[in-house]
Amino acid sequence: MQNYKLLSILLLSSMLGGCTSTLDKLDDIGKPPKMAEVSNPTEQPAYKPMTWPTPETAPPQKQYANSLWQPGARAFFRDQRAARVGDILRVNVKIEDKAELDNATERKRDTTDSVAAPIVYGFEHKVLGLLPKRANSANLLNITGNTESKGDGTVKRKETIETQVAALITQVLPNGNFVIDGRQEVRINFEIREVSVKGVVRPEDIKSDNTIDSSQIAESRIIYGGRGQLTDMQQPRWGNQLVETLAPF
Repeated sequence: MQNYKLLSILLLSSMLGGCTSTLDKLDDIGKPPKMAEVSNPTEQPAYKPMTWPTPETAPPQKQYANSLWQPGARAFFRDQRAARVGDILRVNVKIEDKAELDNATERKRDTTDSVAAPIVYGFEHKVLGLLPKRANSANLLNITGNTESKGDGTVKRKETIETQVAALITQVLPNGNFVIDGRQEVRINFEIREVSVKGVVRPEDIKSDNTIDSSQIAESRIIYGGRGQLTDMQQPRWGNQLVETLAPF
């Protein structure tokens, strides 16, 4: 009974969620998709400051008031590269992903088990008395099994993404690395293209033109997608997704 209640709750919640999404789409008929509001990433409900393993804190270096070169400086003049919370740097997103996998497995097993008890310490007649009349002690049990399975799998994938996103430094870690967060939305007719970049970068990897390659971002989370009428046409309806999720076969 509890399983039926749980299933009913899941179905009801899925239907309510689908109805809400459907009503929102009905309200947006004839209108372009809404773009997200520009806001401070640190004020988002899901934002969490990142913790990172860092080395021991080095003792402060002595500063010289009359020296042209200060410890820790990168140049005689002010460095124009991003270095503080709120500074902006550009991320060159270049992904060329190609994978080809071809797997084949085959398994076969034959088993034969036979049990006979013509003599059991002289008690074979009593044992046979417990079995049907036609039981044969020389052939009590004979089991034959045959198992065979074959599997083939092939994956061929090739993806190429090349774009540039401006990212914001949201946090400076104790070891000097930067936590960056960058998002970009472009609306073309009734379709919005979204690009999102998050991760940790080293100040040394930022080039002189204030850019960094996506391959130099640690713990990178790069999202490239879209939303709108074309994306909706490529997605199955929520009813089909519900059936595919709940169907056991």
